[in-house]
Amino acid sequence: MNEFPSDIFTEPQSYSVDTLKNLGPLTGMAGIWEGIRGLDVKPKADGPKKQAYVERIELQPIDPQTNGPQLFYGLRYHTHITKPEQIKTYHDQVGYWLWEPATGNILHTLSLPRGMITMASGNAKANDREFELLAKENDPCAGISSNAFLNYAFRTVEFRIRVSIHENDTWSYEQDTVMKIKDQAELFHHVDNNTLNRIGEATPNPLAR
Repeated sequence: MNEFPSDIFTEPQSYSVDTLKNLGPLTGMAGIWEGIRGLDVKPKADGPKKQAYVERIELQPIDPQTNGPQLFYGLRYHTHITKPEQIKTYHDQVGYWLWEPATGNILHTLSLPRGMITMASGNAKANDREFELLAKENDPCAGISSNAFLNYAFRTVEFRIRVSIHENDTWSYEQDTVMKIKDQAELFHHVDNNTLNRIGEATPNPLAR
């Protein structure tokens, strides 16, 4: 049964420009954050390697987004990660977290400067403080696309992220990037986790203040 409306052009008649009050389960993620105890388990030729990391992530509200009748509120983000006491970037990532109040759908888009993009999808109620999103290879609505070398040598077949919003002005995530590595029979679980502490407030659209 088709869950979408027959009118695919008419935009919502009412919405709010105060994104920060309409983020639903994403509300506790808005702002500027730092995590100093991140842990990455990554693939190496001689087996998995654990790597500590320091993370700074900025999540800023965007104005409401519409696709005809569909309405999203969301956050634009930039994640910058380094190894402890090093200057060189270890990981850089940009994208959006989007919340669709009408359906409870959450979308997480991510783009990496190593030639990879992903969109993961999940569902949550407006007051939920934990939620999980999933992307799978060949899923047309929540999928993964990599450059030719990564697809040949380190093909990502699944991406999963679980977010927990805590009471003490922190939030944390656990993510699992499942990879098919060339000449290895078993899938590799490239896992990351960190807890983020607020170091700055979100900046709304000045016209919405």
